[in-house]
Amino acid sequence: MHKSFYVFNGVNGKAAPVKTVIRQYTERDFEAMIDVQRESFPPPYPEELWWSKDQMIEHISRFPQGALCAEIGGRIVGSMTGLMIDMKDYGHDHSWETITDNGYIRNHNPNGDTLYVADICVIPEYRKTGIGKWLMQSMYETVVQLGLGRLLGAGRMPGYHLYAAELTPDQYVDRVMAGELQDPVINFLLRCGRTPIGIAANYLDDEQSGNFAVLMEWRNPFTTYSE
Repeated sequence: MHKSFYVFNGVNGKAAPVKTVIRQYTERDFEAMIDVQRESFPPPYPEELWWSKDQMIEHISRFPQGALCAEIGGRIVGSMTGLMIDMKDYGHDHSWETITDNGYIRNHNPNGDTLYVADICVIPEYRKTGIGKWLMQSMYETVVQLGLGRLLGAGRMPGYHLYAAELTPDQYVDRVMAGELQDPVINFLLRCGRTPIGIAANYLDDEQSGNFAVLMEWRNPFTTYSE
């Protein structure tokens, strides 16, 4: 994977197009990747969940097609990491640690039917440019290229803590889908073409989401997939 395009990043729409590259990350990018994690996931996000060099070595050796970064002017500004799995081995109610092998993806299954998103992030400076959607689109292309049935991942629900006393996680997602509530992560994934299919409890130590996450998929339109 290596492609280039242009994004706009400026105030009041006054910005020149900036060339952006999406490519597979390699060992020489590890320090920059950790910086991206640090900027993208500040407290209260647990620091120990940032990628480590040992984890990234596994990413690029086991499934390099699922190890993508976005680069502008030689600076990495975002990344996305995935692995292939067979969902029959896990079911919907799984944790991030279980389904990603605690981020090491040693459970990557080359014969799996689903590309599972372990992580996607863009540094705050570039979050209004569409780079996140470009990363997602690039991973959809990987799904199509490999002939997989779908892309699946669990999104945080950072607005849920404001309503947890009155709404179940499913009710919260229903209200977001009805346009009655706004959730930045769920709305972002919807704009990327993802569809909610369920809730995972105790997915991640995430106070804002009440440790819940919403499972959202994108189905490969060129295959017939049945779970």
